[in-house]
Amino acid sequence: MQSIVTGGAGFIGSHLVEHLLASGDEVVVLDDFTTGRADNLGRVADDPRLRVVDGSILDRDLVHQVVAGADRVFHLAAAVGVRLIVDHPLQGLRTNIHGTENVLDACVAADARLLLVSTSEIYGKNTADALDEGADRILGSPLTSRWTYAAAKGIDEAFAHAYWQEHGLRVAIVRPFNTVGPRQTGRYGMVVPNLVGQALRGEPLTVFGDGAQSRCFSYVGDVVPAMIALVEHEDAVGQAFNLGGEREISIADLAALVIRVTGSSSAIEYVPYEQAYGAGFEDMRRRVPDNTRARAAVGFDPATGLEEIVESVAADLAARDDTGLEARLTSASDPADEQGAADEQHGAVRRDAAAPVGA
Repeated sequence: MQSIVTGGAGFIGSHLVEHLLASGDEVVVLDDFTTGRADNLGRVADDPRLRVVDGSILDRDLVHQVVAGADRVFHLAAAVGVRLIVDHPLQGLRTNIHGTENVLDACVAADARLLLVSTSEIYGKNTADALDEGADRILGSPLTSRWTYAAAKGIDEAFAHAYWQEHGLRVAIVRPFNTVGPRQTGRYGMVVPNLVGQALRGEPLTVFGDGAQSRCFSYVGDVVPAMIALVEHEDAVGQAFNLGGEREISIADLAALVIRVTGSSSAIEYVPYEQAYGAGFEDMRRRVPDNTRARAAVGFDPATGLEEIVESVAADLAARDDTGLEARLTSASDPADEQGAADEQHGAVRRDAAAPVGA
């Protein structure tokens, strides 16, 4: 089976690529390495069933070329991270909307199954006790760049659903909630690697606002198998599925947990949102998933505990000697969304710049 992974050099994408290769797939990664990094694929770099194409999902002809002949496509390529979206909203809108439309068109032409990886951000400021997939979206002003990512991903989902209705595209949608694990960095505001890196360096752990905002964190090793199962599940076609952790924790308590797990002597420092992002920045106070639908469909079980997740991130940062790098790249932590972003260090994975992709 041939699988395409857009954004496959990213945090979640690289773990997905490893799982697909382990199951016997031939895998083609399409990534422009804006936020992905080649060394994320270092463990499978020599696998002859892996091909990496250096290119953008905004290149319509290239997307069609890559997807032609594929059995299934996992679409993860996106402009991700609150910091990137706030600083470059136009880039985010173009990538997340026009790029996704290119992928949808290519999947229809190739008659390939598609898993569209969306985000829990689409729920916006809805603070319901457990957000199911039909929950209302409560977003701020479209003129506030904080909400452009949520708006764009909502349009992506609407596009995907319409392609299913009008073109018969076999597409399922997943909404990850703050997925965490090895290879995730804090460059664009991902909270766990930021806090862990600060703890390992003995620096104050920076928490935005009053720290009472809460999230549920899930482990990438729990999320990826569910993604693979859902793309092949007949009853998943045309539907969306939450994939999130089930332990709600405030960011202040998360910081305290990181200090305890890492054995750090660091203190916690509270940073106003205005200082980090400028005036007018908005955040959501709470986001808790209802995983009932994914559990019923494919047995999704986010069993990895938060302490174990923090330990895995700490071990990864230390092994990559990435803790000092994080200090230079970002100055504060934010409970940002799930899809990891990475620095621009490129490893030794073979990449073909806009090259034809064979079977």
